[in-house]
Amino acid sequence: MMFCRAGHISGWVAAATIAVAGIFLPADVDAGMGYAVVPTTIIYPGDTLSSSQLQEVEVTNPNLAGDYAKSISQVEGMVSKRTLLPGRTISVSGLREAYTVTRGSSIRLVLSLGAMTISAAGTPLEDGAIGQVVRARNMDSGVIVSGTVLADGTVHVRAK
Repeated sequence: MMFCRAGHISGWVAAATIAVAGIFLPADVDAGMGYAVVPTTIIYPGDTLSSSQLQEVEVTNPNLAGDYAKSISQVEGMVSKRTLLPGRTISVSGLREAYTVTRGSSIRLVLSLGAMTISAAGTPLEDGAIGQVVRARNMDSGVIVSGTVLADGTVHVRAK
């Protein structure tokens, strides 16, 4: 009588199952993996992505990580944080939104308290995109305040 380890048997069963599945399943089961966005030129850090620099290609590698951009509309107008090479997938984590306000520029500070609205000239002390909280200096008083960047480039100051 011959004894065999259970691990060896389960390994043989798994191998046989894979072999049988490869014979009877159609070859195009892996088709339809989707598309990935790749640059057509070198894109440097700080550059804004435009549709003329990008193209969508069909994904054929089943081991491709899921953090890549899948459509041009998903990344168009975003800014690269690192160098992007032609033909390589674009990692979404390697992109950021474009800044709405930039450090040192002139902006409008707005404070709303009920029906009262106070507006003043200011300058941001840091770059910020829509919805981010930035520090800004009031140009008239020199006081540094914090506020949320709005889409029109103004900073909505938080009341203390």
